[in-house]
Amino acid sequence: MATGAPPRQLALALPHAERLSRDDFLEGDGNAVALALIDRWPDWPNRTILLAGPEGCGKSHLATIWSDRAGARVISAQALTRELVPSSLSTGALVVEDLDRGALDEPAMFHLMNLARQDEAYVLMTSRTAPAMMPIGLRDLMSRLRAVPVIDVASPDDALLRALIVKLCADRQMLVDESLVSYLMTRIERTFAAARHAVDLLDREGLRLGRPVTRSLAADLLRDR
Repeated sequence: MATGAPPRQLALALPHAERLSRDDFLEGDGNAVALALIDRWPDWPNRTILLAGPEGCGKSHLATIWSDRAGARVISAQALTRELVPSSLSTGALVVEDLDRGALDEPAMFHLMNLARQDEAYVLMTSRTAPAMMPIGLRDLMSRLRAVPVIDVASPDDALLRALIVKLCADRQMLVDESLVSYLMTRIERTFAAARHAVDLLDREGLRLGRPVTRSLAADLLRDR
């Protein structure tokens, strides 16, 4: 009787929540200006602000802190239509996420910016790039976007990245030690996105293999990466 490989154990997709309160935000040199801006609201230099930075740098966390404080609605830029503009601004504050992430209804965005100015509403936008780098075809919209103050959110330095790894593990109730954190620091890119991916991989594969999340597991998973 032929025998095959043992069945692959499937990891359960257990729910976990990354904490996104003000107290959970990790401050560093690269995000200090953006955090100070969020903290000083409504004393802003302009009622519309854009946070720009690489994927996973903390823009959405900052936007969540502000939306909770300002009672802001949240919408993806790609979901915005002209019909949704009035209701989106109904609380007087709005987060528009991922301005550069795909097809944009440019007339709707232009209408949004005009109505926000008229109603003196606050708008916080997020994007990986500044407006000058976006393929905006509507000249009036590009002119409006270029006038918006851009606050850069940088990738983390080593101290902040280390703290983020510890936080992400704590969010998932993973018990880790210094040797694992130090190993990850030598194996992943210096980005928030890479840290999130590494922690997710360790959590998922640790569950599947029935192994504790240790430096040894990390070495097995990341050796060839």
